[in-house]
Amino acid sequence: MVEVIPAINAETWEEVERKIRLVEPFSEWVHIDVADGTFTPNSLWHNPLDLVGFKTKCKVEIHLMEDRPEERVEAWLVEPVKRIVVHYEVTHDLPFIVAECRKDNVEVGLSVAPHTSWTHLKPFVDEVHMLQILAVPPGHAGQQFDHHNISKIKHLRAFAPKHKIEVDGGITPAIAKECIAAGADTLAAAHYIFEHPSPKMAMKELIHTHN
Repeated sequence: MVEVIPAINAETWEEVERKIRLVEPFSEWVHIDVADGTFTPNSLWHNPLDLVGFKTKCKVEIHLMEDRPEERVEAWLVEPVKRIVVHYEVTHDLPFIVAECRKDNVEVGLSVAPHTSWTHLKPFVDEVHMLQILAVPPGHAGQQFDHHNISKIKHLRAFAPKHKIEVDGGITPAIAKECIAAGADTLAAAHYIFEHPSPKMAMKELIHTHN
């Protein structure tokens, strides 16, 4: 079963909220890019306090593109956050992150950026709930999918046949088809969904590419 998650890449909470409300009627999950400029060239919305008391039927996946996520993770353990994705490149204490998240029944995903080998995920496969291949440089939405990530997905799927593998960045129907064929089961898409005249139709187009 392939899942498409709308990815929100926005500078303000108002924009984040607007996009959540847009996809809320037809999406179980929503993925929010969080960045303060420490791991990315740009800064995006990154204030967990905005989520306090925020009600949505969507489960929220936070993509924490910031240095030393172990120092920041506790602030994100608020409803409606159900999964936090951190980056191998800047994580120094993954066991701590997993332990903190487990207390709140929040899943942990571990990501590698485009030019990090997938092999760096191998030691952590059984510690996390999801493995993520970020297929564009961290930061901006609307970038083009970097094709060498297809082989990373294939290798990772062969190594971890039962794990959830998410691909994030540059997802179009054609790219979705390739990622799914390579072994991805979750696709996070920002630009294609939110620039489409009908975000609901965009999600259907991405899901139905493999049928």
